[in-house]
Amino acid sequence: MSKGVQSVISDSNVVTSHPVMAEPFGNALIELAQTNDKIVGLSADLAKYTDIHIFRDAFPDRFYNVGMSEQLMMCAAAGLAKEGFIPYATTYATFAARRCYDFISQAVCEHKLNVKIIGGLPGLQSGYGPSHQATDDLAILGAMPDLTIIDPCDAVETMQATKLIAEYDRPVYMRLLRGNRVPLVLDKYDYTFEIGKAKLLKEGSDALAISCGEMTMRCLDAAEELEEQGIHVAVLHVPTIKPFNRETVLSEIARVNGPVFTAENHTEYGGLGSLVAAAVAQEKMQADLKKIALPDRYLEAGTLGFLQDLYGISTKTVKEAFTAALR
Repeated sequence: MSKGVQSVISDSNVVTSHPVMAEPFGNALIELAQTNDKIVGLSADLAKYTDIHIFRDAFPDRFYNVGMSEQLMMCAAAGLAKEGFIPYATTYATFAARRCYDFISQAVCEHKLNVKIIGGLPGLQSGYGPSHQATDDLAILGAMPDLTIIDPCDAVETMQATKLIAEYDRPVYMRLLRGNRVPLVLDKYDYTFEIGKAKLLKEGSDALAISCGEMTMRCLDAAEELEEQGIHVAVLHVPTIKPFNRETVLSEIARVNGPVFTAENHTEYGGLGSLVAAAVAQEKMQADLKKIALPDRYLEAGTLGFLQDLYGISTKTVKEAFTAALR
């Protein structure tokens, strides 16, 4: 698909002009399993909706459906890890964060076990209302000791991160971009994912956007549109929320003379914006910080495009925020 063609992401009702890929997580997991017989997959009866169903079909003897019991799944994953396997435990992000916190803490992280927790529908990626909108998962799980947290931007990074965390012998929580049409963005930036590393994707002298997850795609798109008007916004992608790459973030803030935006598909409390603000305050730096994030309330149900506009995290509203601050 050419980059000029509009396509609808079927799982989320979002329009993108980027090329797309089907089920990057599931395909990456299959590639891993072909060369590593320790890779196993788990689902809490949501295999089709977390893209692990294609792994299940390829490796049925290495897949476990525990039913609608996410807490049991975390304990089962911990047991498999203790036996030397590398379990990828998949469910919706809201269920992983809200239902499983104590089980992740006591069964997985306290023992520093090699469990990979994969959370689908992170942030505002569902129009189904608060029960399925994981607007607080980074804040909740960010408080967990010894848990690495990753928020990929696109299909490229999802595949890279899925493979790399298998070699990273510690607990990981990764937000999941899933479905048949996951955007491809970072391939044009010659990007390689590294755990704990933030990377400057776009130079700019007028403002800096510090972003994670799919908000990096929207910041890049908004910045490219503004460049045609002579406005140059730098974009720093922070895919690893924990451990937080404080040094790189502060270094890029120090270089810019204009406003500094943080952008995340998450509540304004306890996520990337809070980490950046705390780092700036601790260093006693001067910075005009502005947050692009979800509000501190339960969100409405509705079509995703409408909701993303309503709550200010669409490309259109990101561009408007940039423009308003730079007038």
